[in-house]
Amino acid sequence: MKIVRTRHIPFGHFSAINLMGILFVHPGVYLSNELINHERIHTRQMLELGIIFFYLIYVIEWLVRLIMRGNAYRNISFEREAYAHQRDLNYLKHRRPYAWISRMRSGSRLPKDNRKSTD
Repeated sequence: MKIVRTRHIPFGHFSAINLMGILFVHPGVYLSNELINHERIHTRQMLELGIIFFYLIYVIEWLVRLIMRGNAYRNISFEREAYAHQRDLNYLKHRRPYAWISRMRSGSRLPKDNRKSTD
């Protein structure tokens, strides 16, 4: 995964964003092992779905979750998987393909200690 430091991307309050396997990070943001692992999980999700389908599903799921209770972004299945396993630096070695699918149910929520993680 290539890392690019820039002041222009990502937008808003995010410190980093993974676009097509390239990690864009604001200057001065500390890249912890957990943050890098979180983004590598997203890269794996993109590779197994294909970039277009990954973003298509991501946006559709975000739109659906906007009308549901809770934080739409944090409840996207791709984000749930990444946040739940970002501290397990060996996760990608034993991750099952399409593991994010099991997190699509609306009742699944992030553990409280993972809700405050940065993205």
